[in-house]
Amino acid sequence: MSLQTADYDYELPDELIARYPAERREDSRLMLVERHSQKITHLRFRDFSGLVRPDELVVLNDTKVIPARIRFQSAEILLSEQVDPTTWRCLVRPGRAFRTGRKFTMHGYSCQVLGIGAEGERCIRFDRPIQLDAIGEIPLPPYIGRAPEPIDRERYQTVFASQTGAIAAPTAGLHFTRELLEKVPHAFVTLHVGVGTFKPVKSENISEHQLHREEFEVTTRSAAKIGAAKEVLAVGTTTVRTLETLMQRFGEIRPGKGVTNMFVYPPFQFRRVDSLLTNFHLPKSTLLMLVAAFAGRGFVLEAYAEAIRERYRFFSYGDCMLIR
Repeated sequence: MSLQTADYDYELPDELIARYPAERREDSRLMLVERHSQKITHLRFRDFSGLVRPDELVVLNDTKVIPARIRFQSAEILLSEQVDPTTWRCLVRPGRAFRTGRKFTMHGYSCQVLGIGAEGERCIRFDRPIQLDAIGEIPLPPYIGRAPEPIDRERYQTVFASQTGAIAAPTAGLHFTRELLEKVPHAFVTLHVGVGTFKPVKSENISEHQLHREEFEVTTRSAAKIGAAKEVLAVGTTTVRTLETLMQRFGEIRPGKGVTNMFVYPPFQFRRVDSLLTNFHLPKSTLLMLVAAFAGRGFVLEAYAEAIRERYRFFSYGDCMLIR
């Protein structure tokens, strides 16, 4: 176990960062990682349904990404949290152009900066609700290194996305097709992926890092299915955080809405998640730390090293691993 941020670092060749999705969702590679035997097997995502065990429930995050990045003139804003119908918390660039009290126009909207948060985020009020589909673009992560293209409207979104509110995709779900999903017993939770996804861990000790709040919801039907499941296979770190937040607070999966800033890192006792499907994450990221808590830091870094040797594709549009 290590609480040092530096111990969650690794070297990744730039050419292994996936800039575009696989031609077909199910063509992604899948690394099967078995914790107890420390065995690694190389498969394709089309094999996933055959790996789901009897009495195992697949739980996915059905949040939907909004076109949250708005460019205008020589500036841009990223909508991170809606305060009310006309007010948003935003990340902005360049910061000097968004001083408190400043009024500006953007794509025909009259806007005013109401204030600046502790970490530089702006609270901006618009003169009417924003029509994001008309002026916004899909907020691709910065490491993809290109502007959004028409393909991203479809592929940076899961096929089961239905609950609008995320500014980043729950990427482990991107590999599923509707046909694959129909082959496995499943349930949905919702966690709207927020700005914390983009926030690096700057402290030397990971226990000093704070995650942003993210909203989640679990329906009565899903709570009953998850609660009754013999085993749970969580698709993505956001699903893990939703389920484990509920277990930590209530000792069971309860329906309802809530907010979480749970940061999972070693050591952590998982109480509802038995298996995890997840993509390959950035060095020194909170997501990699969660995976290390689930499978052990040393073994996870060994698996990452093998993925690099085998030329897996990394990050949001990349390949995935199923950890048993």
